[in-house]
Amino acid sequence: MTRPMQRRVFLMTVASSTVAAGTLAHAQSLLDEKDPQAVALGYVADAKRVDTKKYPKYAAGQVCTNCALYQGKPTDKQAGCPLFGTKQVAGAGWCNAWAKKA
Repeated sequence: MTRPMQRRVFLMTVASSTVAAGTLAHAQSLLDEKDPQAVALGYVADAKRVDTKKYPKYAAGQVCTNCALYQGKPTDKQAGCPLFGTKQVAGAGWCNAWAKKA
């Protein structure tokens, strides 16, 4: 992993800890693909629908459940993500901020 990527993952992890501490008690709704933040990051609830021309970084097998930012277990159908505040992402989803879990 490159140094800028390590720093980005670290900063997002710190942010996720902060957000998680304040939002775990609140019920979370599933993120809508039309949400402005979701659109900005190219989020789709099903990674099979990623526009690979627009997001060439995407590789088969990349899904939210194996992203460093996913706050659930790999078996969870949906869980929190610090990039989307109190909204949950689909485990089978993907966005352009995907980063491999360590």
